[in-house]
Amino acid sequence: MASYDVIIIGSGPGGYVCAIRCAQLGLKTAVVEGRETLGGTCLNVGCIPSKALLHASHMLHEAEHNFAKMGLKGKSPSVDWKQMLAYKDDVIGQNTKGIEFLFKKNKIDWLKGWGSIPEVGKVKVGDETHEAKNIIIASGSESSSLPGVEIDEKVVVTSTGALELPKVPKTMVVIGAGVIGLEMGSVYARLGSEVTVVEYLDAITPGMDGEVQKSFQRTLKKQGIKFVMGAAVQSVEALKTKAKVNYKLRKDDSEHQLDADVVLVATGRKPYVDGLGLDSLGVEMTERGQIKTDDHWQTNIKGVYAIGDAIEGPMLAHKAEDEGMAVACVLAGQHGHVNYNVIPGVIYTHPEVANVGQTEENLKDQGRAYKVGKFSFMGNGRAKANFAGDGFVKILADKETDRILGAHIIGPMAGDLIHEICVAMEFGASAEDLALTCHAHPTYSEAVREAALACGDGPIHS
Repeated sequence: MASYDVIIIGSGPGGYVCAIRCAQLGLKTAVVEGRETLGGTCLNVGCIPSKALLHASHMLHEAEHNFAKMGLKGKSPSVDWKQMLAYKDDVIGQNTKGIEFLFKKNKIDWLKGWGSIPEVGKVKVGDETHEAKNIIIASGSESSSLPGVEIDEKVVVTSTGALELPKVPKTMVVIGAGVIGLEMGSVYARLGSEVTVVEYLDAITPGMDGEVQKSFQRTLKKQGIKFVMGAAVQSVEALKTKAKVNYKLRKDDSEHQLDADVVLVATGRKPYVDGLGLDSLGVEMTERGQIKTDDHWQTNIKGVYAIGDAIEGPMLAHKAEDEGMAVACVLAGQHGHVNYNVIPGVIYTHPEVANVGQTEENLKDQGRAYKVGKFSFMGNGRAKANFAGDGFVKILADKETDRILGAHIIGPMAGDLIHEICVAMEFGASAEDLALTCHAHPTYSEAVREAALACGDGPIHS
């Protein structure tokens, strides 16, 4: 029986980052993982492979729509789907092997198999039981479905099946207009599929700033994606080579049907805690099936911690990573901290969409006095040169103190641009602080500065 300071269950972004930080802080560390490769959902069947396909399909879109305008003449590339999937798999392989290398470098043991916690201080993997002073649950999440919808990962798929379809479907119905549905829908729309998104609510990307929601949906419509809003899916009938999606419109209860070669169910995710033995251990759970933790990510059972998608909060890889590093610090006797008010969210469509902090709707609900600074990418020289003038930067600041409360970007490289605002918010900066910081020209980031200027005396280029 091996004995460790820390055993982490799960090697996704939360688990593997936590393990590396624990090892760096001098703790003897092991990670339990039942997959053949490390990295969890994110690296194997989530963030990384989807970004590879988004990149490849965007390159195709550029070749088809913008190359000729720049004097790059010739036939548009044809799609070799098998090669595109091979490229995606190669990207996954490079990343998962990278984590294996980091485990060896930091002397972290990989306990191969699925783990359970038979009692406090013990983790069982296969037939072997290991001792640990501390156990961290980083077991992640799995796709959730709807009543009347059975997943077969062939015709009715989750994001996992959508990443390895045998061919590009002629028609695809996406159930759910959240991040996963819109990203994967974008990939297949660019590759020639007729994509229809069916959403229960009246706006896409629930919880996002309302102005961005509207602009984003308009842009995706221009790209050929169709939307059926306010629709409650009743059932999906999977036939041999296609499926029928039955739904009711909430406004009048009228019944409708859509045919599709593939149906992507993107209705969210739920914590994956099956088989861990949490019930018999007495671990407290929330009503939504998440593990309850205190301010130090400890469960009600001493020495058992939980992070990432298994606990409350946004199901984001970087949120799990931050919690992983914070827990490692706590276990090493240091102070662990995560600022939940400054966790960015990104949608990797084209244009990208990114947000951090408060939305206008949040601030109105709180009755808080605020001001808005906006700047369109049409006024940004670099964006115009790169056919990327769609979208805008929007900064929300406190009306009295000018402190930045939130930001919302739809446009080129939004996922990268959001981070200067994150750093500013982390330091309690004002919009004026951002406006007085010199930004290189010509860059997309100038649009962020212009939005900050718009919170004061006004932008220069609009």
